[in-house]
Amino acid sequence: MKVRLQLNFLKVKKMKLLESTKVGNKTLKNSMVMAPMTRSRANSNGIVGDTTVLYYTQRVSAGLIISEAINISQQAIGSPLTPGIYTPEQIAAWKKVTQAVHEKGGIIYAQLWHTGRVGHSLVKNGKQPVAPSAIEIKEQQHFTMEGMKDYETPRALNTKEVINIVQDYKQAAVNAIEAGFDGVELHAAFGYLPNQFLAESANQRDDQYGGSNENRNRFVLEIMQEMIKAIGRDKVAIRLSPTSIYNNIIHQNPIEQFTSLINELNKLPLAYIHLMKVPFPIDKFPNYPVNTIETFGKLTQHTVIANCGYTKETGEAELEKGIAKLISYGSLFLANPDLPKRFELNTELNEPNRATMYGGKDEGYTDYPFLN
Repeated sequence: MKVRLQLNFLKVKKMKLLESTKVGNKTLKNSMVMAPMTRSRANSNGIVGDTTVLYYTQRVSAGLIISEAINISQQAIGSPLTPGIYTPEQIAAWKKVTQAVHEKGGIIYAQLWHTGRVGHSLVKNGKQPVAPSAIEIKEQQHFTMEGMKDYETPRALNTKEVINIVQDYKQAAVNAIEAGFDGVELHAAFGYLPNQFLAESANQRDDQYGGSNENRNRFVLEIMQEMIKAIGRDKVAIRLSPTSIYNNIIHQNPIEQFTSLINELNKLPLAYIHLMKVPFPIDKFPNYPVNTIETFGKLTQHTVIANCGYTKETGEAELEKGIAKLISYGSLFLANPDLPKRFELNTELNEPNRATMYGGKDEGYTDYPFLN
């Protein structure tokens, strides 16, 4: 009898992925997050349209939606047809998105973006990309409207410019709340400007923003502090990729560096920390931690969202460990707007069309089928 009762309990046990949880001051319907994904569907002025409204409202079954990366300023732009949140027209366009998401019971954060050296003058009206130091990205190319191009040597920001960019982030956070977003996430991962300040391979400054771990962490921490002052507690979050080597980001001692950073972030009233578990060639980087979530997730006092290549099974297993409280899905949510329902019913998944991920119109954007 006891055995039968135990088996019956196991059959009806709810997946952790489908359990309600909290982020900041919001209660989420499940523990599945739509990860931020650049889709390049804005117009040339960085304004999103009606199809973007539909794209996000199709995916309100996510406990939390994190928007595609949004440029905080004209200088921040690195890729063509990416949206901004620094003009009244851009803010008004995002209001339509957030209002529609909220009307359908969704919660949405804005991911704030400055690409730094990950850009090209062909995308920036002829202006040179900027970075902590004048060090270009090598052995990679960047997409422009004229095709793939080698990266250019960026212009090193002076100290006053760095301070001004911190204020640009603060204003972008204010604009995001005006646009109706429930909170903001700083994109400090994957080789973009905040990540460039964190890494010795991109940051060789000799002012207060370079040199020691404390100095290289300063830019990120000042941004977080200013955004919290501007929009309040439990509405500001951060995305980190301590083991990603994409865009020529190399850390000499990532465990020491990010331990120091997370210890400082623990002093701030954040909504969550979004950790990217990016694989890397272990033989070339023996000083890198093998498991990002276990190494760094244990250090934070904040809610952890785990990201990078999770399936239903591996996402559930990650939540069972108890470090991460939510799992974010990128291409799976792109191709399956009703992903939580598909996980619940254990149905087959749509395959993402990689040829239509960036740019274009409705194909590969709003035409993925729902379950009947």
